[in-house]
Amino acid sequence: MTDAVQRFRDSWAHLHPHLDLTGMETMGRVLRLAALMNNITEDALTDSDVSRPEFEILAALRRTPQGLRPRHLTRKTLSSGAATTKRLTRLEQIGLLTRTRIERDRRETLVRLTPQGEQLIDTLFTHQLERETTLLAPLTPQERTHLATLLARVLTPIDPQPPHTPEAPHP
Repeated sequence: MTDAVQRFRDSWAHLHPHLDLTGMETMGRVLRLAALMNNITEDALTDSDVSRPEFEILAALRRTPQGLRPRHLTRKTLSSGAATTKRLTRLEQIGLLTRTRIERDRRETLVRLTPQGEQLIDTLFTHQLERETTLLAPLTPQERTHLATLLARVLTPIDPQPPHTPEAPHP
């Protein structure tokens, strides 16, 4: 069984047989899997009128019912501030979230899902889990758990830990 990464590895091994290519094999597969899964997700979201980055914003808000400030959403979704603002504006225009000024600091806003936004993200998230389960079907449940554990060991030291997001003040 060969995949694109194996073909790349074989080409490099032929050119540089003295190099250790195991890192490339692993990271190449992680990156390729992520890119392909992003494409699958984008395709699946087409009918929902929500992009994958917008899905990520809705999911972050669903996990934080008290709401989030835009800068916290930017950190949670690993986006730029400008991209977050653009996505929030569009999601607000289609009725999936609200932005409310925070009383004690009128420059700040609190972002929350509308009931329509909650319902949509719950549906989209359920379908996303189904897609991920299908993608991982070649692995046994134990292999999935083991893979998740190994990836967490690699990711944890390099994944920036966001500062604690305090409970948002009530507007």
